[in-house]
Amino acid sequence: MAKQEVLRREKQRSLLAGADAGRRAAMACAAAGTHLDEDQRAVGRAHHKVDLAAPRPWAAGDPIIALHQNQAALQQPLQRLVFRSRPGLRCCHPCPRAACAACAICALNIDSTLLQRAALDAAGAQSFLPGTLYVVATPIGNLADITLRAVHVLSRVDAVACEDTRVGGQLLRHLGLKKPLLALHAHNERVAAAAVMQRLAAGESVACISDAGTPALSDPGAVLVALAAAAGYTVVPLPGPSSALAALCAAGDAEGSQGQGFTFIGFLPAKGAERQAALNAAVADARTQILFEAPHRISALLAALASAAPQRRATLCRELTKQFETIVTRPAAELPAWQAEDPNRERGEFVLVLHALPARAATASDDDLPAATLHTLRTLLRELPLKQAVSLTAELCGAPRNLLYTRALAERGAPDAD
Repeated sequence: MAKQEVLRREKQRSLLAGADAGRRAAMACAAAGTHLDEDQRAVGRAHHKVDLAAPRPWAAGDPIIALHQNQAALQQPLQRLVFRSRPGLRCCHPCPRAACAACAICALNIDSTLLQRAALDAAGAQSFLPGTLYVVATPIGNLADITLRAVHVLSRVDAVACEDTRVGGQLLRHLGLKKPLLALHAHNERVAAAAVMQRLAAGESVACISDAGTPALSDPGAVLVALAAAAGYTVVPLPGPSSALAALCAAGDAEGSQGQGFTFIGFLPAKGAERQAALNAAVADARTQILFEAPHRISALLAALASAAPQRRATLCRELTKQFETIVTRPAAELPAWQAEDPNRERGEFVLVLHALPARAATASDDDLPAATLHTLRTLLRELPLKQAVSLTAELCGAPRNLLYTRALAERGAPDAD
């Protein structure tokens, strides 16, 4: 009996131990499920930040450079880094987990390490001189457009002069870099340039970047470059993204590419007589014209071009390199109607390429305008503003507006003749 009792008690302990183990296993599974949910949510956040193969609604406060854009090229490397367990990996930011390979920020930092390594391999053997100003082109919307040389230089300079330190800081964080940032923008460029010159004098190297694109092209930087060059410091340009050249490449302006060249205007004056005069000059110039425009003025610009040069071809580029990039080429007269079809076409950043005039139109003379047309134009110019006089003459006489504008500009500086 005693032996049977001992066996019975051992069996009970075994059953109890098994039940306890089952409870522990269930608790472990529940805990694992919780962590798995956390991982899935973290991966979801990571995809929300970096995997933009499909359009997503973005919060208004999200950073504007590149995390919003379609970075499909980064998807597979980031997925490998996100889903691979990395024991002992420490976060670069406050995080409740000691190793958070699924964290979006850490995933980006892991990728930046690979990017820096690739930049070092590509440009590490190139010369890097102290006391040098590097003018660095940065992406205009798609971070994949940054060059390995730019990454390498930004990793080695002692400081970075930025148009906006918030935007510049965001770019450097994406690259896994931390540098002293100097604000250098349109309102303080001369004062800020003096601070940069002091650093150059101390033997430091400084990079100059704008919010997007190439510095000194409708962006700060030209004053700093001029001062540095005048003082004898080496200025090294790092070519890269440029919205003006990207638009020109996409325009397919065959006339302009055959030797006439192009004029980069940038932003027209905001309003008034100066704006109208600049627009008249652009329309009268036979060469390709490249203009920037803000979203709240783009409709007015397209309407003015449609009136001034209805048959002249123009390419409108919106949100270049970004998720909603749009490029359309039409006669200027058709662009206002095209834009009105969709309210979203008034949003974003715009580059407009006014194509070069055909060779015959570019070399047209008074002989191309009948005497009656010239008489009408001169009469109206005495009574009306140039734009209205040209518009009415074109309507009454059927003459090309481009040619009328060229002649009208010449008439403004000539004595009246009938």
